[in-house]
Amino acid sequence: MKMDMLLGLGFCFCFAVGNTQTPVASTIPTERQQLAKKGLFESDDILHITLKGNVHDLLNNRSGEARDFPMILSYSGEDSTVISIPVKVKTRGHFRRLKENCLYPPLLIQFNENNGQSSSYFSGQPKLKLGMPCQGEEYVVHEWLVYKLYNLLSPQSFRARLLRVTLEDPKNKKAVSPFYGILLEDEHQMAKRNNSVLVKRKIRSQQTVQGPFLRMATFEYLIGNTDWSVEYLQNIHLIATDSLSVPVTVPYDFDLSGIVNAPYALPAEELEMRSVRERRYRGYCVQDMKIFDSTIVYYNQMKKDIYDIFTGCPLLEAKYIRTTVQFLDEFYSTINNPKSLQRDFGYPCDKNGTGNVIIKGLKGE
Repeated sequence: MKMDMLLGLGFCFCFAVGNTQTPVASTIPTERQQLAKKGLFESDDILHITLKGNVHDLLNNRSGEARDFPMILSYSGEDSTVISIPVKVKTRGHFRRLKENCLYPPLLIQFNENNGQSSSYFSGQPKLKLGMPCQGEEYVVHEWLVYKLYNLLSPQSFRARLLRVTLEDPKNKKAVSPFYGILLEDEHQMAKRNNSVLVKRKIRSQQTVQGPFLRMATFEYLIGNTDWSVEYLQNIHLIATDSLSVPVTVPYDFDLSGIVNAPYALPAEELEMRSVRERRYRGYCVQDMKIFDSTIVYYNQMKKDIYDIFTGCPLLEAKYIRTTVQFLDEFYSTINNPKSLQRDFGYPCDKNGTGNVIIKGLKGE
C-alpha cells in the first residue's frame, strides 16, 4: 500500500507524506501564503501535526469526567517554519474511550482565540474532534473516505481532514511512530457554512426536509450504517435556516459502518443482524417506492464518482478496494431492482421487523 501518497480525488495534487520531502507541484506558494487562500478543510493533502505534552496521562484518562491537558500543537510549513499553538486536549466518546476497546481514545482539541493562531491552519477554530486509531489505522483512512463520499453527495455534510499524528511526551524517551487521524469540522462552522444554525429539538424523521433526508438515509444504507437516529440525535445533527424552520439531517461518525468494516463494529442486538456488512434501511415507512425515484436517479448519476472515491485512492490495499467495489455493486443492484428496492426500503413498514425498534441506550439520552 502506498502509505506515502494521497490522491487529491480528482482535483488536488498528490503530495509526499514525509515532512522533509518536496511536494509534487513545484509552484506551490509558502505555507503562510496558502493559509490566506485555503482553510483547514479546503485541502485533501495530508497534514502532519505533533501534540506535545503529558501524553501518558491524557491517553490513560479513560473513565469518569474527562480532564483537560495543556499541550502544544505544532506542524511544519512548506518553508520549514514550525508553527506552534497552545491547546487543551481531552479524551471523549464512550465505547472508543475505553482502554479495553481501543488503543487510542478519540480526542477533543480546544483552541483559545487569543493564542496567536491567526496565521495558522487553525485560525478561527474553537474546537475540533480528532479521530484516533482504535484497532488499526487503516480504518481511519476508510472512515475519512466515507466523509469525502458524503461531501460529494451533499454540501450539508461534515468536512474532514486526514492527518499524520505524532505524540510527544517529554517524560517518555521512547518514540511513538506517527499514525493516521481525522480532524472533523466543528458542527457550528458546518452549519454556518450552509447558511444555517444548529437545531437541538428532538423530532421524528418525518419532520425533516424529505429530499435531503431520503438522500441521507440512502447514503447510510449504501455504507451499511445502522448506528444513527434522528429521534435520539444519534450521530445526526439537525440544521435549518432558523430555529423554527424544518431542519435538514447531517450525519457523522461512520466507524461502525459496513464499508469501513472495523473489527470492533457490530450491529445493535435489537436489529437482529448478522454483521455490519448486512445492510438495513433505517428510514421511516414509505409505502410508495416512487417517492425514492429522484433519489435513485441521483445516486445513479453519481455512480462513477462514488466508485472513484475508493478505486482512486492509493492509500487503500487492493483487497479492500475489491471488496468495497463488490459492496457498492450490491447497493446498485438493489436500488435498480424494483423487487429488491421494495423489500429493503419498505422494511420500516414491516410491523414484524426491527425497522422501528428502539436501540438500547438511546431511549432517555
